[in-house]
Amino acid sequence: MTDFDTRRLAFGDALRKLRLAAGLSGKQLAHRAGWTPSKVSRVETAKQSVSDADVVTYCRLTDAAEGLAAELRQELREIRIEAASWKRQLRTGNRARQEYGQQLEHGAARIRLFEIALVPGLVQTAEYARHVFEAVADLHQSPRDVTESIELRMARQTVLFRPQTQVEVLCSEAALRHPIAPPQVMAAQLDRLLALAGMSTTRLAILPLDAQLTVVPLHGFVIIDDLALVETVNTEMTVTDPDDLARFHRLFDALLAAAVEGAAASALLRKLLANYAAPEGS
Repeated sequence: MTDFDTRRLAFGDALRKLRLAAGLSGKQLAHRAGWTPSKVSRVETAKQSVSDADVVTYCRLTDAAEGLAAELRQELREIRIEAASWKRQLRTGNRARQEYGQQLEHGAARIRLFEIALVPGLVQTAEYARHVFEAVADLHQSPRDVTESIELRMARQTVLFRPQTQVEVLCSEAALRHPIAPPQVMAAQLDRLLALAGMSTTRLAILPLDAQLTVVPLHGFVIIDDLALVETVNTEMTVTDPDDLARFHRLFDALLAAAVEGAAASALLRKLLANYAAPEGS
């Protein structure tokens, strides 16, 4: 058992002790909270993720002291940060993260992606993805399950063809110019984007390097229905607060307004494609 697992078990046990000190059975607390009895058991044995709202409910129904409630909420924040760290997420390779992405995207009504430095994963070719996963494994010193991760990333792309899911892909021109893969791989990737530009189920936009911006994009992000994901060098943040989500949508809309789509986006892609196709030294 890892230190992280021990910490999660200890947190669940702290909630159990809080309930017992209040003289409540699991069924009683579940009834008052409007939960199923099995949820109380899963929460207290660390078999289910705990939300901040869950902790607030525990503290309210057990009349926990204000200071103790604050300590528990802070502990939960630290546990969630540790759970989202790349060190933990990639401890067995990238496959698990691809499976998580597939779960989030399955049945989603709307997906909005913005990237600055690389082509968004949902529209990557297999060979481009190979170079990305190899770079990730090198950076994080994680297991190199590259082939399995590519297979899952390709499987995730079925969402691009589902009429019931609105997919908006916004990519900086800089991301298309960074040669993170050999020229032939970059050329194939741009050719893939050209094909996607004509699809009815996917909206593709490119933010030109010379576009005048009204906002400053500091990082890439993805919005999937009612949550946003932001990757940093050491962790992945999940955002669910409505005000914060609205801020991400405003940022996406402002960047989209400065981007090019349709024929203009295709023309830009062909120009970049010609650069990769040109012989060295020409």
